[in-house]
Parts: sequence; structure tokens; C-alpha cells
Amino acid sequence: MSTMKACVIEGPRRAAVREVPIPAPGPGEVLIRVERAGICGTDVHIYKGEYVSPYPVIPGHEFSGTIAGLGEGADQFRIGDRVTAEPNIHCGRCAYCLSHRGNHCESWQAVGVTRNGAMAEYVTVPVGNVFRLPDGMSFAEGAFIEPLACVVHAMNRLQPAPGARTLLFGAGAMGQQLIQALVHAGVSDLAVIDISEGKLAMAAEWGATRTFLSGQYDEAELLDDFPRGFDIVVDATGIPKVIEQALKYLGPAGKYLQFGVTARTAAIQLSPFDLFQKDWTLIGSMATNDTFHQALQWAKAKRIRLEPLVTRVIGLDDLPRLFENGAGPDDLKVQIQIG
Repeated sequence: MSTMKACVIEGPRRAAVREVPIPAPGPGEVLIRVERAGICGTDVHIYKGEYVSPYPVIPGHEFSGTIAGLGEGADQFRIGDRVTAEPNIHCGRCAYCLSHRGNHCESWQAVGVTRNGAMAEYVTVPVGNVFRLPDGMSFAEGAFIEPLACVVHAMNRLQPAPGARTLLFGAGAMGQQLIQALVHAGVSDLAVIDISEGKLAMAAEWGATRTFLSGQYDEAELLDDFPRGFDIVVDATGIPKVIEQALKYLGPAGKYLQFGVTARTAAIQLSPFDLFQKDWTLIGSMATNDTFHQALQWAKAKRIRLEPLVTRVIGLDDLPRLFENGAGPDDLKVQIQIG
């Protein structure tokens, strides 16, 4: 039997690269030879035992590659086609799927989360989830379409008004995409808070109007500059203490977007009186929701710049060590070169 290298998470905080069988594409599936795979905060939560994944599992839901095999009925593609894929798999029949809420499908599955993913040399994907890469789009950009599709879904949920005063916590890879999207949507003030001076400098290049180094800015000064708070506050960190702090800056009739993924057991304190008296709108944004096409269009037109966000490329053998030690403070997106 032919085998491939894959990073297998065998249980909480136990990951190893080993030889496993190459999966065979079933009816309506394609086999993709992976070229690039991105490392996401969700992958780290899976590694730590903080997410919904079963074990053992091969993670990896941000990826690109080439078609290497076709299952029965998957004749829309040819061997060698350059592709990316939507990892979220919906049944198309439940009440949520039939009302444009497929990310809450009653039979939801996801490549790299509930089934084996792309931190391997090969991965199988339903043919309806596969998208060709536009000519000229690199595999690095192709592996970024899934996170960008999450940003598109978040923007669809948030619906930022032109001129909205906005505060964003977390200028990592997702925060940098959100900054670009918010600027294109026409927000006015855009203040960004992060622990990295380098990430804040990039945020300013994309259009942030104010940047603050976490733990070193004057909270009173920020409140003095925006005494009524912000119209929009976004968390892209997933850190409960940051989320509690973020809510204090939300002004009357403000919108709060929880974009960062927390551990399943995380909890915060929230004043229900503030929620009532200030007319707040609290918004979650779970994964993607039929937003891959829009993300591809954004990336193709260079409206959202992705390649500058790839700060490090590693090999598959280096992955368990990265899971154990974490990424560097100045890393944005770390991708794995597999092909």
C-alpha cells in the first residue's frame, strides 16, 4: 500500500510526523497533492485538546495543491489542476443549510477538524468544495483563501457603517486581513492594539489610524480621545482577558465582533446592564459561510494582500516542534511547504 508523510495529532499535546496510507478518493471526492498548508489558531486548539476534534486526526484546513486523483463523479476537474478547497462540509438538506446558515449544519464536518486534513502530502475533499486557483495566484495565496473567507463572513455579519469609529485587538494574520477589509469598508478611526511593534507597523501601512502597544498605552488617553467609546470593537485574539477589556471600549449602539477563537471552556464576565442600557449588538463569526468565491475574488484583485502576511515557511517535520513551542511573537502566518 502506498504511504505518505502526515502530521498526526494523537491526543492532547501529542503530535508526530509518520507514514500513513494515502487516502483514496471516494465517489464525489478528489485527491489533492498538498503544496502549502497554513497553521491556524484552531489547529493549536486541536493540539491542546481545546476543540471539537476526535483523535487521532491529521489537522490542516487552510491549503492549496494540485489534483492527483478523481473519484467517481468528480469529472469537473483534471489531474494537475491547481486548486484550493473549502474545508467545511455541509449536508445541504437541514434547516440551516436551506436557510443560508450552512456553517451551522446539523451534520457539519470539516477537513482537518473532524476528518483528516492537509498537514500531509495528500488529502481527500468533496468535489463540491474544491475551487480552481486563478492564473497567477501562488500556492501561498491559495492556502490563504480559507482564512480570507472567514473574514468575508465576518464582514457580512458585521456590516460596518461608513465612518464607523473602530477598535481592533490583535494584529496577527487574521487581524491584518480584518484591518484591510475594514479600511475598504470605509471606517473612519481605526485603532489597533497588539503586543508586537512590527505587527502594529504593518497595521499602519494597511490604514490603521492609531496603534497602541499592548500593556504600554495609556488607557485614560484612549478613553479621553474616544469618550463615548467606539462604534465597532473587534477581538481577533481569542484571549478572555483581552475580550473583557475590549468590551469596556464599546460605545452606545455599538457592535462587538468576536472573531478570535477561544478555548471551548473559556468564560468572561459581562455586565447585562451595559448590554441593555447601551443597546449593544454582540456578534459571533463562525468559520465561513459560502464565502469562498468572494474571498477568491478579493485575493485575485489584490484588494486584500495575502503574501506579505506569510512570515515563515517550515517543513512538515518541523510542525510538532512548532505546536509544542508556539510561533514567534512577530510571526503572522506560518505555512508548511509540503509539495
